[in-house]
Amino acid sequence: MSHAPPLGALLRQYAAGSALTCDPVEQGLLNRGYRLRTTRGRYFLKHHFDPETADPVAIARQHRATQRLADLGVPVAPPLTGTDGRTVAVIGGHAYALHPWIDGRHRHGGQLTTEQCARLGALLGVVHASLERVMPTEGRIPARPTAVTGATEGSAGAGGSARAVAGGSARAGAGGSARAAAGGSAAAEGVDPARGADPADTFALIDRLLAQVRRHRPYDAFDELARHRLLERRALLERHADRRPPQGGSVGWVHGDFHPFNLLYRDGEPAAIVDWDRLGVHPRAEEAVRAAVIFFVRPVGALDLAKVRAYARAYRRTAGAGPAELAAAVHRVWWERLNDFWMLRWHYERGDTRADPQFPAASALAVWWTREYDAVCEAFAG
Repeated sequence: MSHAPPLGALLRQYAAGSALTCDPVEQGLLNRGYRLRTTRGRYFLKHHFDPETADPVAIARQHRATQRLADLGVPVAPPLTGTDGRTVAVIGGHAYALHPWIDGRHRHGGQLTTEQCARLGALLGVVHASLERVMPTEGRIPARPTAVTGATEGSAGAGGSARAVAGGSARAGAGGSARAAAGGSAAAEGVDPARGADPADTFALIDRLLAQVRRHRPYDAFDELARHRLLERRALLERHADRRPPQGGSVGWVHGDFHPFNLLYRDGEPAAIVDWDRLGVHPRAEEAVRAAVIFFVRPVGALDLAKVRAYARAYRRTAGAGPAELAAAVHRVWWERLNDFWMLRWHYERGDTRADPQFPAASALAVWWTREYDAVCEAFAG
């Protein structure tokens, strides 16, 4: 097994018995996870290896937050505490955490009833409201947006994976690679987090991507779709360039990556919210909108507005967010999507095709959303 964790030392540090089996779960972008069975029980072992999220101090802060949320009744999976009183084990320069194993399944919005969609929105609202209670409020400065690393623009997959990961490894693959989207997507380097993408930068990026598409050999159906969507998006941006959002709204502590693969269901109810690597201070309502866009996008690239409406009303009630805050967030996330080409950048600049299956729906969504802008706003804020 590649990247095998130092089980002996880790299990001694957590007094978790002797290892019987240790199997890797889907490897992600921010961490690696292992399903671990020992003489003391079943666990999820999480190896934090991405430099941006592997700081033991930051990980310990996430752990304290999840423990406090658990004390308030929020469905999370706090880590175990080691014999040294710490939740993070640093061995050989690598950071690890041991979580209880949570049985459950991931569910996409298409698999949720309208009532379950309302409960989902209420849950995220409770998370935001509870974070305000358990996290420091002084000196809150919005975190910088992270580099593009995964999926928030489009569908996170059909859902229903049987994988159960208490600590939550970041997901990758055709089902929907996880993107740490706390700060939002970036159409190009240097995006102003307060105002969003500058269309001039996006036009330059579109020209660069079109040149890469033309050079790609063999030219295939993906190239043809990419070319069509790039030209289409350029025309949309030319028409709407004057709608760049103003300064962002109020900020608060957010999960940072709330989507179907970071939520486990058991018996139809949320069992655990996982992957708190991107816990930070950002516009709360924007996380609510981004999450809905991922949960409720249909394969054709349209949102299920009836489910969005149930979700948003419940979110506003439990988070204490007003219609104006949601409407402003809808505008900012719409602009974000209109200027976002991370899937094509992965394909043409990195040669990474894992997100290709998401591109048809994701690229169609920006077009549909622009056409149905008022209906989308009404669903979130009405």
